[in-house]
Amino acid sequence: MAKSKWTVDFTHSSIDFTIKHMMIAKVRGTFNTYEADIEADPEDLTSASIQVTVDLSSIDTRNADRDTHLRSSDFFDAEQHPKMTFQSTEIVKKSDGDYAVTGNLNIHGVSRPETFAVSFEGAGKDPWGNEKAGFSAIGSIKRSDYGLTYNAVLETGGVMIGDEVKISIEIEAGKQA
Repeated sequence: MAKSKWTVDFTHSSIDFTIKHMMIAKVRGTFNTYEADIEADPEDLTSASIQVTVDLSSIDTRNADRDTHLRSSDFFDAEQHPKMTFQSTEIVKKSDGDYAVTGNLNIHGVSRPETFAVSFEGAGKDPWGNEKAGFSAIGSIKRSDYGLTYNAVLETGGVMIGDEVKISIEIEAGKQA
């Protein structure tokens, strides 16, 4: 395949995260609104350009009170910093279909390089003849690296909210004509 522009199929894609709660359990969430500009040859991502913009107000942890708190100045401060962005800067092939994608992640006004493990899941045509490709990405970041340090000390020791945020992304994209 040649390098082409790809459009995310949002009905078959997701940007999800997991974080420890009270050091004993995990809270899962997703971002419901995001955009992606992808220019790539799915079978060789080394020359790809990937840019993702996430609307932080679209955070969804299935708890309205928690989501409101996450949007507040204690966390994302979505009113002042409404978007989280990622722009790829380097893509290294690790093995057939597996890559290390490094880029600048910007959250809460702080930009840092982060690397995600990305896999090309395959390509094919849908029933209407449109070319589709699938990608998965996983990684983790420290929220404290982005100034997201709100927490509470537990009576039993430890803290209420973990620092490590595990990220999981599933993308189905359609080749633009």
